[in-house]
Amino acid sequence: MPDKQVTISRAWRNGDTPSRPIMLAIAGDSAAGKTTITKGLVAALGPERITSICVDDYHRYDREERKDKPFTPLHPDCNYIDVMEQHLQLLAMGHPILKPVYNHKDGTLGRPVLVEPREFVIIEGLLPLHSKLARACFDATVYLDPPEPVRYEWKIARDTTKRGYTEEQVKKDLEKREPESAEFIRPQRAVADIVVRFDRIEGRDDLDEPLSATLLLRPTISHPDLANILSDDHKEAMHLKLQRDEDGKPVDALHIHSYAERAVTKEVEQAIWEELGTPDSVPESLGTIDAGNRSEPLAISQLILLYHLFQAKMG
Repeated sequence: MPDKQVTISRAWRNGDTPSRPIMLAIAGDSAAGKTTITKGLVAALGPERITSICVDDYHRYDREERKDKPFTPLHPDCNYIDVMEQHLQLLAMGHPILKPVYNHKDGTLGRPVLVEPREFVIIEGLLPLHSKLARACFDATVYLDPPEPVRYEWKIARDTTKRGYTEEQVKKDLEKREPESAEFIRPQRAVADIVVRFDRIEGRDDLDEPLSATLLLRPTISHPDLANILSDDHKEAMHLKLQRDEDGKPVDALHIHSYAERAVTKEVEQAIWEELGTPDSVPESLGTIDAGNRSEPLAISQLILLYHLFQAKMG
């Protein structure tokens, strides 16, 4: 189905069938934080309301087979992109899929599993925004854009502790992947509605300080009105300013500071949560990182994404 037809069909079903799922894409390079953000969103709403899948499950080859291939998992030819597109269309229309499975721990291909779309569907992975057809399936799209030194730290830490690699193997793999990362992964940044970057604040030398976040809120979709939230009392936690995007166009940049007092960030989180119109309290799962550590910038970023899910649901 052509991408424009997918967009029209989803708009029609939105008015005719309220059960059409709201689709959110979270794209980014390996170890950019996609799974961490997704887990927090799923835990916040509960598995009965939200479905999440990783499109890295659409790898064509297992880890052993890839050793003889001239490309890495970042290359579209290493993935069943056409099957992924077909499945995204089915999910976007509210239909179940039989999803393939790739086991990241040992690099093997598993048996496919049945996935039923819930009220909300999150699609995360390396290439969810690779094609126009895939992008047409989403209500909102996100690209995670940490600086490469930060991402390298995350990938080395993850792959050596969870995936059985040595540090030298990870560094070698990063070097091998770089050309395809530049050609296929990073271009997705230009087509995302929201770009999220976790980084250290320039000029602050404390390497142990948690990372702050910057969200580029592009005018391709509507964003929350932060006027009532960004009061003088909350500037320590975050502030909004107009800056130039990579293409030179103006874009709203929301800066979320990691050094803010918890009392201040808690007020900000509560204010954003109230914008969602839900009677529940702010979920404690937001902002959770591995090993039980908490990041306030991560929690606020996840709340902004929840706002877009709820806004799309309301039409």
